[in-house]
Amino acid sequence: MHIEPGVVHGAKMMLAYGTAAAAGGYTLKLIADDLKRRALPSFVLRAAAAAVGVFAFFQVLPHFPVGISEVHFILGTTLLLLLGAGPAAVGLMAGLLIQGMLFAPTDLPMYFVNVTTLLVPLFAIHALAQRILPKDVAYVDLSYGHVLKLSAAYQGGVIAWVAFWVFYGQGVGADTFASVASFGLAYMMVIAIEPLIDLAVLAGAKSLKGLKGSPLVAERLYSAA
Repeated sequence: MHIEPGVVHGAKMMLAYGTAAAAGGYTLKLIADDLKRRALPSFVLRAAAAAVGVFAFFQVLPHFPVGISEVHFILGTTLLLLLGAGPAAVGLMAGLLIQGMLFAPTDLPMYFVNVTTLLVPLFAIHALAQRILPKDVAYVDLSYGHVLKLSAAYQGGVIAWVAFWVFYGQGVGADTFASVASFGLAYMMVIAIEPLIDLAVLAGAKSLKGLKGSPLVAERLYSAA
């Protein structure tokens, strides 16, 4: 999801800088929390894997423009469950930046808008996971219902932020309502498909028992809290 250049512009970009800075600050907290439990090399490996994954999601997986943004399979829930919240946040920031620098430099002025749109829903599902996921169940054993709730919450958060930026940047009117509605409807496909991808990835991880205890994955992937 890349909000088109010019949707937010001028002095209104100050809000994007502020929200991105706040998201960056919370990411630092998640990094600190992760480093209390895992060694620095583990965090670096997982963050690098997340960045590579995000770059591939944006460039390789199907994506198409819809009105004021693009529809992508971001797989934010997959990153969270496999790698942890801190590495996932760093990976989203880094992957989006690398993709913009190498393939879409015209999107770079909107980087802070887009990074807020990706990170805040990630923070929300991180908190949601702590509340709704059974503490005696490892992530590889989660049900479709649990994964669907997280994925729908993440994608719903993305849609909500896109809508906010459009109305904030362009005002409330028939055209902006139509653009947001078309984008939201297109993202329904992502909400329907992405939980299946999440479960497929978790099933693949479940078959790789050798990764249990590995610095390459989140602790909770194979172990209950």
